[in-house]
Amino acid sequence: MAEKVQSIRGEALDFAAPAELFPTRYRRNRRPVGYKRFDTAALAIRYAVEELPAPLLNGTYLQVQDQRFDGEGIRALYESEDYPLQRTVQSAEDAPEGEAPDSAPAKSVDPIPQD
Repeated sequence: MAEKVQSIRGEALDFAAPAELFPTRYRRNRRPVGYKRFDTAALAIRYAVEELPAPLLNGTYLQVQDQRFDGEGIRALYESEDYPLQRTVQSAEDAPEGEAPDSAPAKSVDPIPQD
């Protein structure tokens, strides 16, 4: 699979290049998520989309070499055909009609038998 995707500025993103992630502060969480370095941009993108709380992605920036991406850019890179890693978060296009992306179906739980 290709390791590059065109950015908005027309430059190709190298998913294999080292990356830095700058999350915004998340007020509802007592443990702030801080700056992180990643061996590859693909790992940083996966962490941002799959691990960070959704509200935190909006103020997060990804720096890859001389390129900088905001939350929407990070999401677009994750959903790109060129993204080299397996995705675990469902995109808006893949969600069944009437169901929001990233929502898991409700699981039924068997009641605990009472003696």
